Amino acid sequence: MCGIVGVVGNRNATDILMQGLEKLEYRGYDSAGIFVTNAQHQSKLVKSVGRIEDLRQKLGIDIAGTAGIGHTRWATHGKPSIENAHPQTSTSGRFVLVHNGVIENFKEIQDRYLKNDRFIGQTDTEIAVHLIAKFAEEDEKMPVLDAFKKALDIIEGSYAFALMDAEDPETIYVAKNKSPLLLGLGDGYNMVCSDAMAMIRETSEFMEIHDKELVVLKKNSAMITDYAGNPVTRDSYRAELDLSDIGKGTYPYYMLKEIDEQPSVMRQLIQRYTDADGAVNVSDAIVRAVQEADRIYIIAAGTSYNAGFGAKMMLEALTQTPVELGLASEWGYGMPILSERPLFIFLSQSGETADSRQVLVQVNELGYPSLTVTNVPGSTLSREASYTLLIGAGPEIAVASTKAYTGQIATLAFLAKAVGETDGLQAASDFDLVKELSVVAQSIEASLSEKDKIAKIVQNRLLTTRSAFYIGRKQDYYVSMEAALKLKEISYVQCEGFAAGELKHGTISLIEKGVPVIAVLSDPLLASHTRGNLMEVAARGASTITIAVEAVANPGDDIIVTNVHPWLSAIAMIVPTQLIAYETSLQRGLDVDKPRNLAKAVTVE
Repeated sequence: MCGIVGVVGNRNATDILMQGLEKLEYRGYDSAGIFVTNAQHQSKLVKSVGRIEDLRQKLGIDIAGTAGIGHTRWATHGKPSIENAHPQTSTSGRFVLVHNGVIENFKEIQDRYLKNDRFIGQTDTEIAVHLIAKFAEEDEKMPVLDAFKKALDIIEGSYAFALMDAEDPETIYVAKNKSPLLLGLGDGYNMVCSDAMAMIRETSEFMEIHDKELVVLKKNSAMITDYAGNPVTRDSYRAELDLSDIGKGTYPYYMLKEIDEQPSVMRQLIQRYTDADGAVNVSDAIVRAVQEADRIYIIAAGTSYNAGFGAKMMLEALTQTPVELGLASEWGYGMPILSERPLFIFLSQSGETADSRQVLVQVNELGYPSLTVTNVPGSTLSREASYTLLIGAGPEIAVASTKAYTGQIATLAFLAKAVGETDGLQAASDFDLVKELSVVAQSIEASLSEKDKIAKIVQNRLLTTRSAFYIGRKQDYYVSMEAALKLKEISYVQCEGFAAGELKHGTISLIEKGVPVIAVLSDPLLASHTRGNLMEVAARGASTITIAVEAVANPGDDIIVTNVHPWLSAIAMIVPTQLIAYETSLQRGLDVDKPRNLAKAVTVE
């Protein structure tokens, strides 16, 4: 959450900052701002409430420089306002700071060190920059870096900081703890950013910053030390990003583009995790880690949590190991009693989910093996886990995750297949994953061809509703959970996914005339039971909609999905529901990619 950009060197800082913020807007879009300066110490600070475009409208030709920092905000402390927008400044205006994260002891800092300071906003960031200024201005001989270090020794919590001193336009000071931040390296200029996407137009060479590290960034150097002052050397890496992947192209919204990319994601995963002979190719070390485990704990949040459920049945069948799901935000502060030989699998599109990292830190302290399944190489969860499996789905920009969800399930399918084959399970040998994922890709393409039909269903039955329900049993229940999340997060329809058999145990009391109830039907054994539950709600006035695979379809079903392997049904069945969510948001005139109050990468607890 929140996005940081910074640049120092021989470039047009304003242009780079604005382009970078536009790429980072998915991380937060309550407010934004930039600070730019030049060798003549001519500095400008511009802030705006709302989207990056609102900030752009406030820029004039005088807002120019060769160095600067920028920020797009997702509010934690203080409402979206000019006063609370970043960059935040010290009282004198000399020090300028952008920040992602949460300073846990900000009130204690204010009460102990800054009692006489006047604050214009309510952010913890403003307190941090005042603290830095206090140390630097109390002792005129104290270098800015030392003042920054002194403040960092006091500050507790998660943070990614980029600090500038208006008296030194050639330096950006950087520090991080538990919040993502990267260095971008150029020729005669260097950058700092929350995500490589922000700077991929300028460079493809990046360097990681680890927790509790400081960086003094100048146009021709990046000096990294730990908080004790010990130098750190680290190789840079080339980002696996294509600038064309980041744009919408001819699509009106990223979400629609990303929904349409899902067949390609399936085929790319086949290439990634099979060898030249078509055999599944997963690291032997990862396979052994699964074999040695007596229980698999999948830790995740939001859509990734639902993806874990979508893969649970397949994982258990092919690894012969029980799988337990854990909400990262709950497990971080309440680790349950574990089995003797656990393996933790962390699912995260960004690889930066703060709640999941909180659990991973504890897992590492306990000495248990861990595996991160993520879409972002070099991300925090990837670096700190024992092993990584990459989804390789390409940048996912829309806040509502689509291709990462289906990619996570497919990636876990390769893991399950590899373990099952190594263990000699007949079920694994009989499971032709390459063929079945190809069938899934074709099924998704068939569903994508039904966009007009789905748009009409939405127009006639979902456009004005205030609430809705998805129901299903077994695997279809897990799909219903994710389908409901998609609808509620971008269309603001109060929607819940329920196990169909539980309706009569209380939830059916919520059924009113006209409320949509959408049934997900893929299981031949259980489809008739779910249809019975659908009749129960229809008798109480519900407007029913059915999404069924061909094998269980009846005449009159609203959406038909072509048959896929039961272990992969969570991938195929979710696609029509993604389109339902997209169309509901679109037809209501909402911002599909940037729903209110949400951000893409949840980097604060």
